Amino acid sequence: MRRTGAIPPAGLVQLAGSVVLLSSAWPITKVALASGAAASWFAVGRAGLSALVAFVVLGVMGRLKVPSRQDLPALFGVGLGQLASFFALAHAAVEYVPAGRTTILSNVTTIFIAPLSVLVLGEAIPGRRWAAAALGLAGSAVLMSPWSIDWGAPGVLLGHFFLLGAAFTFSLAIVIVRARPPAMSMLQLLPWCFLVAAVALLPLALRHGGVGVWSGASVWSLVFIGGFAGPIGTWCVMQMSGSLPVMVSSVGMLATPAFGLALSTVWLGEAFGVDLMVGSALILGGVGVAAWPQRR
Repeated sequence: MRRTGAIPPAGLVQLAGSVVLLSSAWPITKVALASGAAASWFAVGRAGLSALVAFVVLGVMGRLKVPSRQDLPALFGVGLGQLASFFALAHAAVEYVPAGRTTILSNVTTIFIAPLSVLVLGEAIPGRRWAAAALGLAGSAVLMSPWSIDWGAPGVLLGHFFLLGAAFTFSLAIVIVRARPPAMSMLQLLPWCFLVAAVALLPLALRHGGVGVWSGASVWSLVFIGGFAGPIGTWCVMQMSGSLPVMVSSVGMLATPAFGLALSTVWLGEAFGVDLMVGSALILGGVGVAAWPQRR
């Protein structure tokens, strides 16, 4: 079994960037959908706009390249798993589940990463990282507060099932990038991943029906997520997936729900209580345990 290596500081910075940027996406997405935008078309729009922005930026930088055969596993793993499937499932769920809970459950990749990292990657996971995963998942459970959910309400159970599916496809993408690293840099691969996602999502949007009502709030939300938070946050995830041990990256991603729930509380007026403070403390404790070096 491969030993989990040292944790590069750059990977932790990229992890923090992904947490801040991606956690802001769900409250803003909730605003867009509440304003009338269709969930499936919003997913296509954010993927397409992110692809366009990434193509333009790399073209101006002179770093735009066509992926090679070695890049294909990571390209389709991220494009179809981390982006297309994740967007489709999570955007469908956000119509039934509050934005804060969407952020929580869609990011519990640790549930799936732990067995996948052992079985597929052969990584030897130290005991303290198992403890970190337990702390993080306990914090997520507190934040979810399943005892307060009306499971009989229309669409609630289906929405939570969608979110677990989104977390699973995200986990697969992390494992694929770790197992089959691309020849290109993650930055160079980024526009192609978003292009694959947009193409994959388009038939789903066409089948779903109309585009909905696009108010100023919906357009602003799409521009922010598709043009800024989405591409940069996804690049951070792709980078840290290739440099951090998968258990560290997955436990670290659990900080996204805490931050997203805090944003949902501020922007959308969703309930704030002791569960947010306790859950956040458990998650941050788990992140600290996972990232703490073995030797000082």
